[in-house]
Amino acid sequence: QVQLVESGGGSVQAGGSLRLSCAVSGFTASRRCMGWFRQAPGKEREGVSAIYGGGITVYAAAAQGRFTISQDNAENTVYLQMNSLKPEDTAMYYCASDCYRVAGTISAVPEANWGQGTQVTVSS
Repeated sequence: QVQLVESGGGSVQAGGSLRLSCAVSGFTASRRCMGWFRQAPGKEREGVSAIYGGGITVYAAAAQGRFTISQDNAENTVYLQMNSLKPEDTAMYYCASDCYRVAGTISAVPEANWGQGTQVTVSS
C-alpha cells in the first residue's frame, strides 16, 4: 500500500527553521522524483522543491538558498530543511511522488501519490 506521511510542521517566528519529513511506504522513493509542494489559504498549490532519482535537486525561486531537499534511502524518507523562514512561507506543505519541472515550475503528474500535509506557520 502506497503511503506518504509528512511530519515536522509547526509554528515558528520569522528567521526560524523547520525540518519536514515525508516517510514513504509502498515504493522506493529514490527511484522516483519526489517533490515538496505548498498551498497557502486562497492561493494555488505551488511546487517548492524536488529531488530526482539521481540525487539532482531543484528549487523554486522562493526556496532557493533557504530550503534544502534531501533523502535518506535507508529510511525511504524525503526531507525539506527550511531555514530563514518568512511569514510568506506559511502554508500547508505536501510531499508527492512523480514530480517534474517544466519552465521552472515544479509539478506532479496526475497519478502522483500525495501525503496528507503538514502545516507550517511563520509569524513576524
